[in-house]
Amino acid sequence: MLKFLALCLVFWAYWGAAPAAAHSFFFGITELAVNPNSKHIEIIHQFTAHDIENAIAGQQQIHFSPEHKNYPGLIRQLFEQNFSVLENQRALPLTWIGLEVVRGKVFVYQEGPAKNFLSGLVVKNTLLVDTYPEQINTLNYQDNDIKGSLTFTQLHKIAEIEANN
Repeated sequence: MLKFLALCLVFWAYWGAAPAAAHSFFFGITELAVNPNSKHIEIIHQFTAHDIENAIAGQQQIHFSPEHKNYPGLIRQLFEQNFSVLENQRALPLTWIGLEVVRGKVFVYQEGPAKNFLSGLVVKNTLLVDTYPEQINTLNYQDNDIKGSLTFTQLHKIAEIEANN
């Protein structure tokens, strides 16, 4: 019986724990909406924490984890360099609100200037797409008149928000 339990433990350690340590899906979700009261653009990004941490570790050639002294600063730098919203080919100023790590996910909060509508804005999203070729980023957008989604990959990094037809 003891041999059987030991064999089960070895089997679980090899086949059961390995998928938990690595994953084959790389995705990020961003919500972009116009706040109906303030009219400001509110942006919430959600990414897997260890994907963000591994990307920064590789780019900076450092050990990077929540214990790193500049954890929020390097994540902020990653997002500010790889996500932008443009109007008439000019980047809108995005205010950094902050970030939090919850259950293995990094949530990043940003805010843009007051707009009544999103149609015509161009979004550039290169977050993690060069680090992980399989990375797929989805941006869901909504204002008073339109709502929809855009998808970003290593081959598709820029998209325009269009009015629903």
